[in-house]
Amino acid sequence: MLAALAAAPAVAAPTPFTAQPAGSGQTVHAAAATHTDHGRGTPLSLTHLGRQSRAEVITQAKKQGLETGTARHGVAAYRLTYRTITPDGRPTTASGLLAVPTGSGSRPLPPVVHTHGTLSYRGYAPSVANGPDRAVSVLYASAGRAAIAPDYLGLGTGPGRHPYMDTRSSVSASLDMLRAAHSAAPEVGATLARTVSLTGFSQGGQVAMALGRELDRGADRRFRLGILAPVGGPYDLDGAELPGMFDGRIDPRAAVFYLSFFLTAQNRLHPLYHHPAEVFRAPYADWVEDLFDSDHSAEETAGKLPERIEDLLTDTWYRKLRHPSGALLEVLRANDRTCDWKPGRGVRITLYSATGDRDVPIANTSSCARKLASHGVRATVVDQGADADHHASFLRSEPSIARALPVAR
Repeated sequence: MLAALAAAPAVAAPTPFTAQPAGSGQTVHAAAATHTDHGRGTPLSLTHLGRQSRAEVITQAKKQGLETGTARHGVAAYRLTYRTITPDGRPTTASGLLAVPTGSGSRPLPPVVHTHGTLSYRGYAPSVANGPDRAVSVLYASAGRAAIAPDYLGLGTGPGRHPYMDTRSSVSASLDMLRAAHSAAPEVGATLARTVSLTGFSQGGQVAMALGRELDRGADRRFRLGILAPVGGPYDLDGAELPGMFDGRIDPRAAVFYLSFFLTAQNRLHPLYHHPAEVFRAPYADWVEDLFDSDHSAEETAGKLPERIEDLLTDTWYRKLRHPSGALLEVLRANDRTCDWKPGRGVRITLYSATGDRDVPIANTSSCARKLASHGVRATVVDQGADADHHASFLRSEPSIARALPVAR
């Protein structure tokens, strides 16, 4: 979960538009809201981020270690800013990446949503950074799809702090990004097909599962769930992820980062403590909340945190996290229901993970598969091996995902 796909991508400056229509000129601003609920999913602006030839798509993807056999077209990429809601239901805005193939004809494009992993710095989000999450989305688009990558709340150009691991708001922001992309697609000469494929990595694996549940329940009748292919998701915080931080399955430094981010973010939503010193030892209590303000890079943040959980947490909270109860347990369980549902007919689920993952142990995926099985759903589980770490689990899974996703024909 520590980084979406790799560390520290460079921030790319948007290519300014020079003429209308959208896709060839300046930022286009949408007019009136068309949805209820504070205009959720209404596009506000569409900023052209540039075009890449097929050769450039392949070069960018290879730099990120991605397999490029599915690349067919050049791609135009856009930052889409749209209306959505905060965790408590107030109106706000968020941003995300929309990428479409060039020269692919006029047929509707199958949409694929890629939800990214843990990012604590807004500047690394897909619509802002020319990094790994953009590269994989552009690669998906190059095959003949509309690729959609939400930045989530508080990342990209969205205001405020990111409500990390608040599954509900990550899903609402991602669903509204899909709605906004549907509305904005004609501005870039495209239309979206109805059947949506979902994939995501790490935190995004959990978001993809939960978004799939909402689409399958009919959250928006314009969309129908097709393929669901998450990688390395933390589907079981209480039973797998949190225990793994204390029994050695998770790298200690990664555990420190995740716990610090999770506790400070969740405390803003569901008060768990009154003062950081109740949870965090000195001197970390003095600055830990400020480190996760969405404006500090992961490298800077990690450099100001200890290497072990024992050095991060007070004795009281060390014990509390080993044996959660009360409000803490409720928070964990509220985010642990992403696999507890039965998809409708025609939905294909493949869960990717790796025995060697020391960020999100494979026990999370096993737990997810069991919950699905309890509803009579047999998901395909792919273990990328004991020699694959968190990042490698995605790189090994991506070719299979890219080949399975539908394309415009």
